[in-house]
Amino acid sequence: MKVRVLVTLKRSVLDPQGQAVQRALAALGFSEVSDARLGKSIELEIAEAPRPQAEERVRAMCDKLLANTVIEEYRIEWSGVGGAGLAGDGTEPKAEA
Repeated sequence: MKVRVLVTLKRSVLDPQGQAVQRALAALGFSEVSDARLGKSIELEIAEAPRPQAEERVRAMCDKLLANTVIEEYRIEWSGVGGAGLAGDGTEPKAEA
């Protein structure tokens, strides 16, 4: 199953790269861009597993390695598993089993 993790700085954290991109776009004539935030996209191919189990494992990957949850938030997108994405930032309460 394919999983994409999108990691970005939290809105409360200054994004100097995003500001540089926004200024450069404005200098190139794209003045309609009022804000730009940069991040990273991580694509994973993971073994088939029941969705709740897979969600738990991918969240653990994000919390332990893929995102610095002090300053970053992440969103998990699932493909080939019913389509709907799942958002997370490492601070949401986990569902009780």
